[in-house]
Amino acid sequence: MTAVSSPPVWLVHVALALGGFAIGTTEFATMSLLPLFSNGLGIDEPTAGHVISAYAAGVVVGAPLLAVAGARLSRKNLLVILMALFAIANGLSALAPSYGSMLVFRFLSGLPHGAYFGIAALVAASLVPPGRRTQAVGRVMLGLTVATIIGVPFANWLGQALGWRWGFAVVAAVAVLTVLMVMAVVPKDLPDRGASPLRELGALKSGQVWLTLATGAIGFGGLFAVYTYLASTLLEVTQVSAATVPLVLAMFGVGMTAGNLIVPRFADRALMPTAGALLLWSAGALALYPFAAGQLWSIMLAVTAIGFGGALGTVLQTRLMDVAQDSQSLAAALNHSAFNTANAIGPWLGGLSISAGYGWTSTGWVGCALALGGLAIWAVALLAERTGRPIAIAAE
Repeated sequence: MTAVSSPPVWLVHVALALGGFAIGTTEFATMSLLPLFSNGLGIDEPTAGHVISAYAAGVVVGAPLLAVAGARLSRKNLLVILMALFAIANGLSALAPSYGSMLVFRFLSGLPHGAYFGIAALVAASLVPPGRRTQAVGRVMLGLTVATIIGVPFANWLGQALGWRWGFAVVAAVAVLTVLMVMAVVPKDLPDRGASPLRELGALKSGQVWLTLATGAIGFGGLFAVYTYLASTLLEVTQVSAATVPLVLAMFGVGMTAGNLIVPRFADRALMPTAGALLLWSAGALALYPFAAGQLWSIMLAVTAIGFGGALGTVLQTRLMDVAQDSQSLAAALNHSAFNTANAIGPWLGGLSISAGYGWTSTGWVGCALALGGLAIWAVALLAERTGRPIAIAAE
């Protein structure tokens, strides 16, 4: 018999990252397409904003639900199913005839988001030595960060040139390509015979799992507090032209991409210290943001630095692999529920600060406080780990 060589690991990582590219494009491009589809569906922009919230709700609900439901499937088959669902839901979004149907289709689009990233991270990490897991997870997350630089501007341009529906259609096409690549290059694996929905739910008994999720939900909120109001800050405070805004938004993506290329190398040597250092970095960058907002060059540097702190998501994904024990799939998926919680908390608190009259740049102070809050939770987790005191949520 002739031995058939397995696809190279880098190609598998590219296939998995392609799915992240599709997800990142639709998640962020929907915000930029909002004026277009609100006009197309005959609704005002505040009402259209509920479409974005519907997607985030889908992520929060779908991540644990689909991870638990797919516990007895092989990881490769589960990835194919998740990305196929994502492709169908985005295709339906492109065809949505009304606001109500758009809400439903965006909710459905969000359902596979967290579970896909969680399972993709586990597959990517399983193909490399233990000392390179975070780097493997970082390569998968590169798909999302590159989407903020390339995918989002392209989808926005396509939406303006051909109509907003094409912005969703191109995401569906990339998702279909991902399905084909995953089927072609991801190694076959057998379902874990001991896996079950009940075993996956066991992750919820671990205090360290909850502390890790809380670190992301609070600590990551600062990034979203600034990013949500960045365009308005640029126009009102920095006073740049509207044409300059996409350039600064792209610098945020450059920072996230650099973070996911550089930080995992340190995290694979010292995971928890790297997480703490990233939270400190984010707190500092966010604190500098109000002072940097007056000049274009300085706000570009600050935004790049804030984006760099986004590598925290990759580090916490690996941390969950260490603390989840046999409940890997659910814990990995819940990481993205935590980040979407941050995506709700950060903009909400930032909006309260602006409404209270503290100005657009006050989001930097709000973000700094959230990063320090995440650092405090991280410190509790580190102390419990080093003292050997288990934190149990429920009886074993």
